[in-house]
Amino acid sequence: MSMASQPRVRVMVVEDSLVVRQLLVHIIASDPRLVVAAAVSSAEEALREIGRVQPDVVSMDIRLPGMDGLEATRQIMSEHPTPIVVIADSIEDSSLKISMNALRAGALTVVEKPVGLSSANYAGIASTICTQLYIMSQVPVVRQRSFAPWRDKITNTAPKRDPEWSATLPSIMGIAASTGGPPALAKVLGALPEDFPLPILLVQHMGAPFMEGFASWLNGLMPLKVRLAQDHEIPTAGNVYVAPGDRHLLLSPAGALKVSAEPPVGNQRPSATMLFQSMARSVGRRGLGVILTGMGEDGAQGLVEMRQAGGYGLAEDESTAVVYGMPAAATRMGGVNVSLPLDLIAPRILRLARGDGE
Repeated sequence: MSMASQPRVRVMVVEDSLVVRQLLVHIIASDPRLVVAAAVSSAEEALREIGRVQPDVVSMDIRLPGMDGLEATRQIMSEHPTPIVVIADSIEDSSLKISMNALRAGALTVVEKPVGLSSANYAGIASTICTQLYIMSQVPVVRQRSFAPWRDKITNTAPKRDPEWSATLPSIMGIAASTGGPPALAKVLGALPEDFPLPILLVQHMGAPFMEGFASWLNGLMPLKVRLAQDHEIPTAGNVYVAPGDRHLLLSPAGALKVSAEPPVGNQRPSATMLFQSMARSVGRRGLGVILTGMGEDGAQGLVEMRQAGGYGLAEDESTAVVYGMPAAATRMGGVNVSLPLDLIAPRILRLARGDGE
């Protein structure tokens, strides 16, 4: 089917600044995949109109008069579940925290707010906004994503241990996510104790300007210490090292972190596949790799190589993944020892890290 014959994605813009609202309308109207279904100046107006307009995706400002974008996201996800893309000012700390909490409340991603036609990176920001609105409009969202008491399907139906994996105490863990990742990472890592015995290397696909705020937000939610990774540092237990914006995070054979500007892999930088490949080379059977919700296939080939080196691969199950892309690819390609619903991933990680077996 040609692009011309496909129905255009209908966007509702929620933005209180007239100048920015007009700029967003201009950006969206310039993209042949998208059409502006409504443009409103407040959360209250958005909530009044969304049932009538029925957009395919919402562009949501965070700082709004009256009700803010976080509460608007909560109410939309409760009453009219719709894919939401947060458009945020990347440098304002308080806005960043609200943006991250909006992701936890059900928004799918956060992108940088445009500042004007003449700004240096206007074309790049405009392109990112349109692409994210288009992609996220395809994500099937559900009312107040809640998790039922899932059963551990693997251990109920299989022997206690994976016969292809002999228990080796892991020395380091890598974890990766994309769409839907921030709340999933908060849930998994937030369930690990302060004395967790491994260092954790983390790749989350997100715009570069947001990564420091993302690490800070995660750090405030959990006993583990979370911060951006620094080149050449030695990772230590109980710390989470987040790949910086637009940089790969690798583990060197000497056991130090490497922050790299090598070219993107599969259009991704940071790349989960590059992280997992470096772990496979550096620690072999002592590597533990975890892949959560996300679009595409990043991380899948890396997890395959980790498993081939004797390490352990864990994936989020389709039953809880917001987007079952990355975990599906890793499972299909043979990089996964076990797939588990989100609630069961942290307990399994703890058992593996403490040497209690599968």
